[in-house]
Amino acid sequence: MIRIANAPCSWGVLEFGLEGSTADYSQVLDEIRETGYAGTELGDWGYMPTDPGQLKDELQRRDLEMVGAFVPVGLRDRKAHAAGIEQGIRTARLIAQAGFSSAKMVLSDNNGTMPSRTGHAGRVTPDLQLTREEWKVFVRGAADFAKQVRDESGLQTVFHHHCGGFVETPGEVEKFLSDTPADLIGLVLDMGHYRFGGGYPEAAIEHFWDRIWHVHFKDCSESIAARCRANGSDYFAAVREGVFCELGKGEVDFPRIMQRLVERGYDGWIVVEQDVLPGMGSPKTCAARNREFIKGLGL
Repeated sequence: MIRIANAPCSWGVLEFGLEGSTADYSQVLDEIRETGYAGTELGDWGYMPTDPGQLKDELQRRDLEMVGAFVPVGLRDRKAHAAGIEQGIRTARLIAQAGFSSAKMVLSDNNGTMPSRTGHAGRVTPDLQLTREEWKVFVRGAADFAKQVRDESGLQTVFHHHCGGFVETPGEVEKFLSDTPADLIGLVLDMGHYRFGGGYPEAAIEHFWDRIWHVHFKDCSESIAARCRANGSDYFAAVREGVFCELGKGEVDFPRIMQRLVERGYDGWIVVEQDVLPGMGSPKTCAARNREFIKGLGL
């Protein structure tokens, strides 16, 4: 059964620490429930309660499930692995102890920290890719993270390809999956990031189906993406300009994507993400319209 969640990033709660204030977790959880969603992701460590009992209570009284937690790790830097794995285990234990054992740990590169990639989001060229040795460190770090998280908490890890990081393009996604253990690491297919990164997510469903364990519904405005490419805008500028727009207002083909997910028998969560930064609009209004859009797709 497919179920629909939203995430704190749709209320501007992002790992990057951009300017502006965002709503506290109580308001975000209330509004996720009020706009018709059945689950949420965790957000940054410390945004929601870090006591398992309190976290469970906050979600249960709103009839929400915890479906995932985003953990960025500087995977190209071997020295960053230990701290990243420690954070992953701490986060996974919190979620498991709160009773959400089917939630996914969403591992990502430490996106937005390398100027070469941040400055060329949506237009990556071969010279911006990792060296062979850096790539070995990167994929080994991801595998170590997934194994230790699984061993310590029982939770599965999915990797989030992300613009502004070292796995962005369809080719980089394919290489990452081919070089990591299929029994340890799945893919969270993010429709908006995949489109901004140069691919067509409906094709990715066919190509990567066996590794897709989690799904993010995010749209991408091709007109804004094209303008940002032409202007040489970096990743953060593209987000501020609204490259990840409301569902149905960009170029991601959600009707075809939904058809393929249903035909393939996808049995998991779809998490809506729209990065509504402070000053960009009303997150609750956007969340409600996004939920109505998905209802129009049959869910």
